This record gives sequence, structure tokens and C-alpha cells, in this order.
Amino acid sequence: MQFSTGPNNTQLTTVTTEKPFIPLNIAILVVSDSRTDTDDVSGNTLIERATTAGHQVIEKKIVPDNIYQIRAAASNWIADEQINVIISTGGTGVTGRDGTPEAIEPLLDKVLDGFGEIFRSLSYQEIKTSSIQSRALAGVANGTYIFCLPGSSGACRTGWDLLIKDQLDHRTKPCNLAQLMPRLLEK
Repeated sequence: MQFSTGPNNTQLTTVTTEKPFIPLNIAILVVSDSRTDTDDVSGNTLIERATTAGHQVIEKKIVPDNIYQIRAAASNWIADEQINVIISTGGTGVTGRDGTPEAIEPLLDKVLDGFGEIFRSLSYQEIKTSSIQSRALAGVANGTYIFCLPGSSGACRTGWDLLIKDQLDHRTKPCNLAQLMPRLLEK
């Protein structure tokens, strides 16, 4: 068994190694008006962490801060039965161009409110009151999990390392999002 610990060495989660790991197919969406494949640190951070954890990154796409282009990219992946998870980075702030939550939220069947709440709580430990500027969001659409993270590589590390990684590992106890995947489309 592997244990994750939090502040004061309190046990957060347990990952049992008695069951084999099941990799998920992940798509990475980078929302930015200025980044390219050569200078995209945040998207590459997510790719590196996901593949190191054993998942398969099926596709990465960079789109401008445009609600309709964000929504179109996400919609295509939501409709693709091969994609289990979409992780976006960027566009979650409060400026006029930041529109990732507005693009994604209408597509969601269910919002995972706790994700944004916990993300901001964890961010507060690193960046203090600046964390209120984050509109990090997560939910599920057509059986696909979607996580929307801020655009900084630090936010991507925090989001992956402290929240997403364990929830995408079906061996995480007491529970995780991955184990629910077969039942997401049940009515």
C-alpha cells in the first residue's frame, strides 16, 4: 500500500497496490492566446505527470481564449468514446478573455463542486488570497471527466499531484472517480 499524506503528516488517501493499475485515456486542452507547442509549460507538465502515472495522453490541443473554440474542442472529445478524461489549463481567471468555465459548464451533466473548492483551498496554502481569482472547475459529461485548471504550471502541478492523480487511480481508497466510470451513463 502507498499512502498520501497532508499537512501534519495526516493520512489523506491509500492506494492499494494489490490490484493492477488501469490506465485512462486523457486529452489535454491548453487555452491560451499566446502559447505554442514549443513554449507550453503547463500542458507539457500535465502530459508528463499523466504519462508518468501510467495514463495515455491521446491528444493535446492548444486553442485561443475563445468560448466557442474551447467548447468545440471539448465537445469533440466528450463525444469520442476513446477519451475518458479531459484536462484543460488556462482561461479560468477573471479577465475579459478568460472564458473556460463559461465554455465548459454548459456541457456538463454534473458539476463536481468539491473540486474547485478544494483546489482553491490547496492553492491558498501556496499563493494565499490570490487563490480567489481561480475559477477551477470539474464535472462529468457523457461519461467523460473534465477538469479545468488555471494556466500556470504551478496550478497544474497542484491540481494533478494533490487532486486529480489519486482520483483517476481506481486503486485509491476510500473511493475515487475512476471506479465510478462504468456507472456514469446509467439512468
